[in-house]
Amino acid sequence: MQNHVKNQRLSYINALIAVFLWSTVASVFKISLQTLSVAQLVFYAVLTSTIVLLIIVLIKKLSNEVIEHFRNNYKLIIILGVLNPFLEYILLFKAYDLLPVQEAQTINFTWALMLTYLSIPLLGHKPKLSDLLAGLVCYFGVLVIATKGNPLSLDFSNLYGVFLALLTTVVWSLYWIYNTKINVNPVVGLFSNFLVAMPLVFVYYIYMEDFVMPDLKGLRGAVYIGLFEMSITFMFWLNAMKLTQSTSKIANLIFIAPFLSLIFIYFLVGEKILLATIVGLVLIVIGLLIQQSHLIKKKIKN
Repeated sequence: MQNHVKNQRLSYINALIAVFLWSTVASVFKISLQTLSVAQLVFYAVLTSTIVLLIIVLIKKLSNEVIEHFRNNYKLIIILGVLNPFLEYILLFKAYDLLPVQEAQTINFTWALMLTYLSIPLLGHKPKLSDLLAGLVCYFGVLVIATKGNPLSLDFSNLYGVFLALLTTVVWSLYWIYNTKINVNPVVGLFSNFLVAMPLVFVYYIYMEDFVMPDLKGLRGAVYIGLFEMSITFMFWLNAMKLTQSTSKIANLIFIAPFLSLIFIYFLVGEKILLATIVGLVLIVIGLLIQQSHLIKKKIKN
């Protein structure tokens, strides 16, 4: 019993560290994009993450598992690597480049709902009334944010940026759906995806612009993103999920992240947080809770 309590406490600590770190990265995206291009930021962040994941693989002695994974699943690894990190972060950083941080990060938070919708045709999941209602509430929240509190006007601050932010939710959801087709150690899987994506990211960089020495401030931001958006934070989250007695207790902590992120955006980026952003974010969270309502009821019955 004492061990269970201790493990649960450690689980919460790991999860809260992960949530805290993920809450900081939206601000770092925007700050880094002030001195780096999208191509540069993607390249240096993915390079950092690939190196860190390689070190983790070597420390944990997972090299043979990586080789076996490539031997058995190379086609899916290529698909996953193209989706994430290649496409996901090119689209995401471009959205952050075009939009205020508070808009981009909040819209991106709807990916969990998109995952549900894409699971219907791709995984054969049955649609529920709660999914439809959740979509209406969530995407009305997106509309409130994108029109700065005037949804009936349909006057978007940057329609292309909003489109890219929503497109990242599709790419991210497809990534997790294809992940269900592979049973592999998560660290092995993630490192393999980054290993495949790294050459693609490099080609994208040199195709988009000349290779130049990056600004030091921007480079520090890219390294931070590679560490705390893409790799190390993932390890904290994995530890939390491994130690917990109830996945839902940990998973629900992720709802803290976008609200905490708004605080960092205000103090680090200097953006004035609009009431429309807070209202839209609350609507999105309510929508996601509606989506999960059938799971909550099931747990109560059990």
